[in-house]
Amino acid sequence: MKIPFLRPKPPPLSRARGKLQEIEDSGVYSNFGPKNTLFEGRLIEEIFGGLGHCTTVCNATIGLMLAIKAVDTGRQSTGRRLALMPSFTFAATAHAALWAGMTPIFCDIDADTWLPCARSEEEILERFPGEVAVIVPYATFGAALDLERYLDLSKRFGVPIVVDAAASLGTLDETGRGFGTGFPFPVVFSMHVTKSFSTTEGGVIYASDPELIWRLRTMSNFGFGEPRRATMPGLNGKLSEVAALSALLRLDDFQSSIARRVALYEHYQNQLDGFVFQAQTAKRQAHQFAPVLTPENVDPAAISEALTVAGIGHASYFRPHLSEQSYFQENSIPLPIPVTDDASRRCLSLPMYEDMIQDEINYVCEVINTAV
Repeated sequence: MKIPFLRPKPPPLSRARGKLQEIEDSGVYSNFGPKNTLFEGRLIEEIFGGLGHCTTVCNATIGLMLAIKAVDTGRQSTGRRLALMPSFTFAATAHAALWAGMTPIFCDIDADTWLPCARSEEEILERFPGEVAVIVPYATFGAALDLERYLDLSKRFGVPIVVDAAASLGTLDETGRGFGTGFPFPVVFSMHVTKSFSTTEGGVIYASDPELIWRLRTMSNFGFGEPRRATMPGLNGKLSEVAALSALLRLDDFQSSIARRVALYEHYQNQLDGFVFQAQTAKRQAHQFAPVLTPENVDPAAISEALTVAGIGHASYFRPHLSEQSYFQENSIPLPIPVTDDASRRCLSLPMYEDMIQDEINYVCEVINTAV
């Protein structure tokens, strides 16, 4: 039985020829056209309960770059300008900070939730007073961060927040609201084809502050605050109308898709003994795949080899973590992060896709349990 790690299933545009014809008839293919406007409106209503505002971007990495630049107050006029983030995340987070002219500094993670460690973040803020220009927490694997705590951090230390919520579109916080609802700072989501909210490519930035969203939208259109005149930093981050149509179609069956993924994740939990699953912080988490930590006395490489021999796709998010990667070693502030080191060494990401069946999960778990 061959099982892929991921089997992307974006909405089939081939079945939406009438909608594609509408794009052609309109003559609008980009620049926040009618499909994009419709998607943004539906997203706010259906995911965020009608609260707040959003703007699409061509991908989430560009979204992070724009968001970090938008909240940058420039108050650190001398010395280092640091971006505080976990090392247990994807490279895009650190790259975005570097492109915005900041230096990543990596905090440790919590041993249970794998989210940024609160104590580690505060220790860094206290150790480098006035140097941290932005805090960029990662909502690990689609989890829900405690955003009230980040508002408190921002007030106490005078530092803005940009939330990397790449995999969290569809996650419900502990109150049952779409993750990020009501948060004044940018929350950046991915709509990449491998995410739970699977489209061809794209991203979206949410915030409760309409002025901030207007600024982000303007920055993504070359900073044209006036017709054909740049009034602020800018780049081209706009989503095409075809990509917006893909996102609209994804909304139609998204809730059933997330429910299916939750059921698959729970089946993994029931089949694997001795493996550490992420402690849940959300009422409902949007699972992209099934990350686990192997038992401490088990060699992750042996399990990986057994899965490969059995024809089962898998991955190691995040091994190596960012501060172990050569480019970031040369361009970041190294600090001891022992929990991250341990989690990265033991991490294993197991396959998941929308049309996966329980028998396939049974086979994956049988191979793993036999290897153990």
